[in-house]
Amino acid sequence: MIPVEEAVKAIQEMAPMIDPDEDYVAIVEAEEKFAESEAKRRKELEEAYSRLKALSKVLEAARVSSTRPKSVLSIEAHTATLNELDSSRLSLAKSISDAEGLLASREAELAVLKEETQSLEVYDPAVEHIKDLDGTAIRLQVYKGLGFEPVLEKSKVIVRSQSGDIHSVPLGVGTPGMDVTGQLWNLAAS
Repeated sequence: MIPVEEAVKAIQEMAPMIDPDEDYVAIVEAEEKFAESEAKRRKELEEAYSRLKALSKVLEAARVSSTRPKSVLSIEAHTATLNELDSSRLSLAKSISDAEGLLASREAELAVLKEETQSLEVYDPAVEHIKDLDGTAIRLQVYKGLGFEPVLEKSKVIVRSQSGDIHSVPLGVGTPGMDVTGQLWNLAAS
């Protein structure tokens, strides 16, 4: 332990160094600095807390906006819908193509029918029949001039030969056409 006398002596030596006014001022200044520091720290803390609240609101808004709403399909459902729409589009395109092909064939058929109608409108069966009759009459006249006169009711041909003889040749069903033709010309030439 330190003797009391030495302690008193040390205090006396230190007395000129200790100034209570100066120490008081130093303590007051220190307290003011602590108060300023505390106020500054509190202000910074409040600002940080305020920024934290604002960032929390931004984070929550971002979370809400990044969350898929119930009205929007999931990725799998969206992909399935796209696939369905693609297959529907392809089947519709095929149906349209088939319908266009059918339309083209119907239009071609219509064009042919229009041409046929036009030719039938121009065609006069009476005139054609007269032409056929005229041709038949001319042929019969030529046959008669050559010496052949067909008798249709009896299925025979009367042949007048160059010598003036008249021959009757029956037209049978079983007789070949070349044989009858040859016989007719032989009789006509005799």
